[in-house]
Amino acid sequence: MSPTESHPIIAIAGPGLLGGSLAMALKHSHPTAQVRLWARRPEAVAEIEALQLPAKATTSLSEAVTGAHWIILATPVAVMEHLVTQIARQALGENCIVTDVGSVKGDLVHRLEALLEGQGARFIGSHPMAGSEKAGISAARADLFRGANCIITPTPKTSAPDLARVSDFWRALGCRLLTMSPEEHDQKVARISHLPHLMAAVTTLAALRTDPEALSCAGGGFRDSTRVASGDPDLWTGIVRENKDAIAARLRDGLDTLRELLEIVEGMDEGKLRDFLAEAKGLRDRLPTGAPHYGID
Repeated sequence: MSPTESHPIIAIAGPGLLGGSLAMALKHSHPTAQVRLWARRPEAVAEIEALQLPAKATTSLSEAVTGAHWIILATPVAVMEHLVTQIARQALGENCIVTDVGSVKGDLVHRLEALLEGQGARFIGSHPMAGSEKAGISAARADLFRGANCIITPTPKTSAPDLARVSDFWRALGCRLLTMSPEEHDQKVARISHLPHLMAAVTTLAALRTDPEALSCAGGGFRDSTRVASGDPDLWTGIVRENKDAIAARLRDGLDTLRELLEIVEGMDEGKLRDFLAEAKGLRDRLPTGAPHYGID
């Protein structure tokens, strides 16, 4: 058995919720691994050390990735290309796999794949559908990925052994796996992650922008339907920028559906309203039960 499999060095770039949760989860799924956690700021390293996470923290990207068999990008998608450019210059471990936890794939996967070509490492996109409206490493949890869907996005350049390795990695963390192209991923995730986030922001603004005091009356329904609007605005700006075409198309669908509902309500056609709500209920009720409920994917 090679060191890649028996005693891997796993580097995580990004000490936020997902990166911190990954470091915690790896203690159980890969107990013989040496885990390194790269953070941009010394303050973040100090926080990691204070939380006693099972990882060696450093602000040196070179120190984090040198000799690594696995590198997981847990940073905003906007900085991944810059990071991989630097990573490609380092002395990486044998058969190094670089993957990520980003919410957008599409062109980004092909750009990152090209940056590592000929460098002894390969990039394969991953997207564990797990998260929280809470940000930062203080919200990290070891079971964040357990039971979550994880979408893996190979390209025609991805070898079968590499795809199997990435699949085994996420399966060991408790994920349920789906495989699709980067382009299909972005279309589907625009529907079930990006659109719901933006619609939660719309609901929040439409409800409270002109009457913030109405929040004092809020109950569980408002909390559940708007929870993801508490996500990091900078993170989501980057996501929308990278997947703007697919998101714009789904927002147009949202506008059409809102116009349909507005027409029904203004005409107070109870039959059409009942059918509208019943169709929505039927589709929503198809969501598998038992899936983790963390708030942001």
